[in-house]
Amino acid sequence: MTSESQLDVVNGHGREESELSRLNGEAASGESVNAAYTVLNDTRKQGNGSISNTVTNAERRTFTDRFSRWKRSPDHDSFNLLVDGNEKRLHGSGRQSGPLFSGTAYCISSCSMILLNKIVLSSYNFNAGISLMFYQNLISTVVVVALGLCRAVSVEKLNWKLIRVWLPVNVIFTGMLVSGMYSLKYINIAMVTILKNMTNILTAIGELYIFRKHQNQKVWTAMFLMIISAVSGGITDLSFDAVGYAWQIMNCVLTASYSLTLRRVMDEAKKSTKSGSLNEVSMVLLNNLLSLPFAIFLIILLGEWEYVINVEVTKLPMFWVVATASGLLGLAISFTSMWFLNQTSPTTYSLVGSLNKIPISVAGLVLFKVPLSLPNCFSILFGLFAGIFFARAKLSR
Repeated sequence: MTSESQLDVVNGHGREESELSRLNGEAASGESVNAAYTVLNDTRKQGNGSISNTVTNAERRTFTDRFSRWKRSPDHDSFNLLVDGNEKRLHGSGRQSGPLFSGTAYCISSCSMILLNKIVLSSYNFNAGISLMFYQNLISTVVVVALGLCRAVSVEKLNWKLIRVWLPVNVIFTGMLVSGMYSLKYINIAMVTILKNMTNILTAIGELYIFRKHQNQKVWTAMFLMIISAVSGGITDLSFDAVGYAWQIMNCVLTASYSLTLRRVMDEAKKSTKSGSLNEVSMVLLNNLLSLPFAIFLIILLGEWEYVINVEVTKLPMFWVVATASGLLGLAISFTSMWFLNQTSPTTYSLVGSLNKIPISVAGLVLFKVPLSLPNCFSILFGLFAGIFFARAKLSR
């Protein structure tokens, strides 16, 4: 169930409860009047039968008028308004602050993660992207397992059937992380952000041929604009690096493949669990845990372990502080994105994700002193707004 449908259900329950309270109030009022009538009738039966019907009707009218005046009295209304007002203020402030806090946490963790990875790989000149990925995923695995043992989060119990189903997804996930690490080492953050828009194009093409999902004219127009921005950005990039661009193209292909493969495997994975469901926390654990053996194999195969042992930068305490922080932020992105999505809707989540690329790009250009030209700067801005236009077009279908 999506966040929007959950919101509809909550609103539906709220309306039903409000109507039920109104009916209960009317019923209670009616019961009070009926009880008074019963007392009057009992009195007449016990010896006041000489009272005329005119007097009886007058008593009824008098009692009803008094009861109605009490219901309409300022004190009664003030009390109801006070209670309702306090309740609305409390609930209203919670609804307003929740999306603000969750959205801010998501944006900060996302921006910080990319910047810290860039610092580790470029500023510290660390040439072991797979080892950094292994360390970050190890941290995420340990934290999720610890939270699961403390019952702070719900984690699905893993079994071999589930692992076998999830392995194809995890192979692509590992390749996506490795290629992303190496592309970030050679390319500035702004251009990485712009080139990542190509992932949307590849995903849309995959959806068309695999899931027969057609896009509207606005979406294809937005994708055409993103292609123009990526090509013009690469041509005008003063710090162009062919190796970095090759890694980023590979990252786009793997990211789109991961998204498409995950959709196909999701239902099968749910069938392989004991509960019949698979929440986001369990998927985070699966991805990070299963990536560790692949990372160890690649580290040994490519000889990164010798580099990590001998390189001087690994002897700096600050390097490990930054690397550890980037690993924690990687996990924070998973949790804050789930939190933000639950607080808002998929529409808001997607738009904020698109807008979040702007501060990331600006921060990357300023902090790492990237050489810029006016055409390259225009291409970056054009690509950022093309991404926003794509999100709007995708969600307006």
